[in-house]
Amino acid sequence: MMEEMEKEIEEAEKKLRPIFQKIESLEYKNSIKVLKAFKDFQVEENDFHGTTGYGYNDVGRDKIEKIFAQVLDGEDALVRGQFISGSHALTVALFSYLRPGDTLLSITGKPYDTLDEVIGLVPNNSSLASFGVSYHQIDLKEDDFDDKKIEAYLKKSKPKLIEIQRSRGYSLRSSLTIQKLSRIIPKIKALSPNTIIMVDNCYCEFVEEKTPLSIGADIIVGSLIKNLGGGIAPNGAYIAGRKDLVNLAAERLTLPGEGREVGPSLGMNKQILMGLFYAPSVVASSLKTSILTSYLLEKRGYEVSPKYQEDRADIVETIVFNDRKKLIAYCSAIQGASPVDSFASPIPAPMPGYQDEVIMASGSFTQGSSIELSCDGPLREPYIAYQQGSLTYAYGRFAILNALLSLK
Repeated sequence: MMEEMEKEIEEAEKKLRPIFQKIESLEYKNSIKVLKAFKDFQVEENDFHGTTGYGYNDVGRDKIEKIFAQVLDGEDALVRGQFISGSHALTVALFSYLRPGDTLLSITGKPYDTLDEVIGLVPNNSSLASFGVSYHQIDLKEDDFDDKKIEAYLKKSKPKLIEIQRSRGYSLRSSLTIQKLSRIIPKIKALSPNTIIMVDNCYCEFVEEKTPLSIGADIIVGSLIKNLGGGIAPNGAYIAGRKDLVNLAAERLTLPGEGREVGPSLGMNKQILMGLFYAPSVVASSLKTSILTSYLLEKRGYEVSPKYQEDRADIVETIVFNDRKKLIAYCSAIQGASPVDSFASPIPAPMPGYQDEVIMASGSFTQGSSIELSCDGPLREPYIAYQQGSLTYAYGRFAILNALLSLK
């Protein structure tokens, strides 16, 4: 059985070679972009030293933020280990920009589950709603922005902030490419120039050549235990874009009057820099792993998204099992091919911020890291696996082989 599967994967790789070559070309361009930023800001060994306590005069931390700003095509960036997650960074941004009486508009439908209580979709006394911030949403239409509804809304009302979530979250809709963003952002700016356009960029960095900031977004947010951390950063996130908005976020993360001047790096500078340096290569490995998964699972009759030949906006691959047991078996096989806790069996369980039980296979060096190969999903119909990551293609390839054997 193993030999047959190896032959099948080898045949698949021959067919996928032209797609892999495009990914390798993008990897090279993004690698050069990162290297240029390192050279432009003259990274040196002294930048690896961290600070404690208040974190005053952390030269390495400040240089990291300049490098991230350049790589992400922004005026400025806030890159901190004090961010617990991408959802935390999004929360800091939302509370930085929205005031009582303001309106938050999502034009990509309901955001990711972990923002339900942040916004107030699920009642919480610390939510935006509890502070008098209104929330409206416009759903996507056929996996794209509903231009007519957005334009009609903006002709009548001017929201303080529009949120765009590029990745799919726990849904079946497609993730949003730069091409789609580049169509809608100018329309928003023309109708409501003072509205802040904030993009949840989690899972999307280095998947395409351009960034949302290069096409007119005001602010983007992402996690360092996803793409840009390269599997090396132990935690943290970033907020990047307009300088005034980044400064507001810094004063919300720490405190007004001190902002970005405080916040110790606690020895993380080297890991953040190394993670960013490796990120283009790691993202390329993740994409190849996802494409191989898509090809092989579709061949077996499963509904997958994106399909192997489709353009991608992020590193996430979805597989619809329509079967609780198959979802659990697949996640268990991914866990069994992991470097950490390979002997453990993932069990569906409640998780903070989620309304359903979640099964999560993540035998990773960093807890919850989704640039390392992981696979998870809520235990609800139609029982979808959300797979992402892989630090190297070789490890990802073996894990997929293991998962396919488990389905047999």
